[in-house]
Amino acid sequence: MRGPLPPAQPHPIIQREPILNKSFFQRLKVPHVFVLLISVIFVCSVLTYIIPSGNYEREKKTLANGQSKTVVKPGSFTKLSKHISSEGIIIGDSAEGKASPTSILGFLTAVPRGMEQAADIIFFIFIVGGVFGILMRTGTITALLHKLLARFSDSGPQLTIVLMVVLAIGGSTLGMGEEFIPLVPIFLIVSKELGYDRIYGLALVNLSAEVGFAAATTNPFTVQIAQGIAEVPLGSGILFRLIFLAACLILAITYVLRYGSKIKRDPSKSIMAGDDFSIAEHDVKQEQLTSAHIWIILSCGLVFGLILYAVQTQGWWLAEMGGGFLLMGFIAAAIARLPLAEATKAFVKGMEEMVVAALVVGFAKGIQVVLMDGQIMDSIIYYAAAGLQDFSRFFAAEGMLVFQTFLNFFIPSGSGQAAVTMPLMAPLSDVLGLTRQTAVFAFTCGDGFSNTIVPTSGLLMAMLGLAGVPYEKWLRFVLPLLLQLLALAAIFLAVAVLIGY
Repeated sequence: MRGPLPPAQPHPIIQREPILNKSFFQRLKVPHVFVLLISVIFVCSVLTYIIPSGNYEREKKTLANGQSKTVVKPGSFTKLSKHISSEGIIIGDSAEGKASPTSILGFLTAVPRGMEQAADIIFFIFIVGGVFGILMRTGTITALLHKLLARFSDSGPQLTIVLMVVLAIGGSTLGMGEEFIPLVPIFLIVSKELGYDRIYGLALVNLSAEVGFAAATTNPFTVQIAQGIAEVPLGSGILFRLIFLAACLILAITYVLRYGSKIKRDPSKSIMAGDDFSIAEHDVKQEQLTSAHIWIILSCGLVFGLILYAVQTQGWWLAEMGGGFLLMGFIAAAIARLPLAEATKAFVKGMEEMVVAALVVGFAKGIQVVLMDGQIMDSIIYYAAAGLQDFSRFFAAEGMLVFQTFLNFFIPSGSGQAAVTMPLMAPLSDVLGLTRQTAVFAFTCGDGFSNTIVPTSGLLMAMLGLAGVPYEKWLRFVLPLLLQLLALAAIFLAVAVLIGY
């Protein structure tokens, strides 16, 4: 919700205790993030010729929090035959009442069109990066970081717990994710100072945000939109979700601490053993925490709190949030008495460091573009929803979790996935004897946890690029935890069905 470091090239995997089958990861070589995403776009373009096409009618719906969303109309699915011609294959050709598979031109323009559709997120990332550039120039972040390191110098686990809990709360309550991207280099510094590796530093920020995002309590991008569409009172069932958040956090923190303890005892156990983990490129200087820094922290904290309040109560979205972050930058520059030229230079530098991160979001959006072009996205949703009707309510609930997890590969946007699935899952839950609250819970879990591995997630790939962690190394680290989190979600989902949550 990063000085453009390209993803580090894979290092040879040395002998160590396997987390999963080691030979699999030795064979797995993932290309640069842009190559990977374009490859996925190409495969999805081909699938538009293979998977049956169809579409739902859509309508505007105003939710309880004041937001307006375009959602599908249940029962309106129409199957479409495909119109294929030589012209259509090359530049695209349409025929009334038929679906047109993605053309070569459609494939080539998917990324530019994806960037157009993701423009709000892309520019939000640039603005947040620029503001963090100003905060770095004032020395506030560096001074606070050194203060924390001095306070917890003898207890890396305690600092890990504090940081992960704080970030997870931000993800759970406010759906924060892109806002944390500029923190990646900072958390790498924390990991280095504590004697850990790159993966540990990335896990501090990415896992915290994603676990919190999935275990949504008041997340406006997922649970609030889903509850609004499902016509469930906003904020209802929060006690159940708070318990679930606590359980997920305990599991994730324990997993990270065990990994950290293992590599502390024997650095060769690191998944990135042999990596030259240097933080010199981040140009970190020793800073003392001054009264000006404290005033900046308090002022920006107050503005940030107001942003969060407005998101929850006033229907603020990315544009308004971006304006709030700009105000934080203005205040920080004024308190630090930065000359206008210096503040501008710092803002531009901060934005420059977000270039790769922002572009990754646009590339990932291109996947959804081609699926919608070929009109197969609605077909995938329709056939999956229809298949769930053949199961008992317990299995159907678990099937919703599996389906939402699978669909997140194609629609990694929480609000986007809610708009296309909840109008169908809510009435389906009525037929299956499930509460709509349970359907919302299955959605938030399925949409959230898989964000830790899906290569179509712009947030994940952006953070991997900044951290210099190859995708296959991260996959080896996080996949066991993902399976444990999904198992925990399945247990809670069964409990929800049992108690009629």
